[in-house]
Amino acid sequence: MDKRLVKIGEAAKLLGTTPTTLRNWERTGEIIPARKTKGGTRYYDVSSLLSLDGSDYPTVGYARVSSHSQKEDLERQHDMLEAYCAAKGWRTEIIKDLGSGMNYHKKGLKKLLDMILRKQIKRLVMTHKDRLLRFGAELVFTLCEIQGIEIIIIHKGEPPSFEEELAQDVLEIITVFSSRLYGSRSSKNKKLLDALKEQGNNLANDIEQSNVTRTQD
Repeated sequence: MDKRLVKIGEAAKLLGTTPTTLRNWERTGEIIPARKTKGGTRYYDVSSLLSLDGSDYPTVGYARVSSHSQKEDLERQHDMLEAYCAAKGWRTEIIKDLGSGMNYHKKGLKKLLDMILRKQIKRLVMTHKDRLLRFGAELVFTLCEIQGIEIIIIHKGEPPSFEEELAQDVLEIITVFSSRLYGSRSSKNKKLLDALKEQGNNLANDIEQSNVTRTQD
């Protein structure tokens, strides 16, 4: 019986990844196409792709920042995840997102959830827990547990206090609300945004002062 061969785009869809990642895996010798033309077109054996067991699934590193001004931090997360996984000898794919931790519609997050639900990853690695979501991270971790997907958080650190978490959540809500009103030229909306920002800054300052006082005590 002849093998059913598909091009790299369809092969990537079957594995829940991208053509670029498949090319990288070819260079490292992890997944080799069944045939490659002189022009460079790659063909993959469907039966071989579908028979990959869990040990062959990639480790996925997830990195996220909230705004464009934090892109340097996004690259630092990317480099840290790559270095950590390389040191472990894991085949890795990095998913990067730019958006609020309260936004559930980010492209990278949707891709990650799709891979988890299809059980197409072996483990999930993040630099910090809050890189995933502000609310709902525990639900994603439960889905990973059900699917037998390992979760690794490189920097666990000390958990934030109730007041710190509250301040972060309030500031996050203000950020989301402000972005929805952004672009409106009415003086009423501008005054509302200014008032929200002032209240958010005051709350952050109060929390910081409270922490300083506790440290001195």
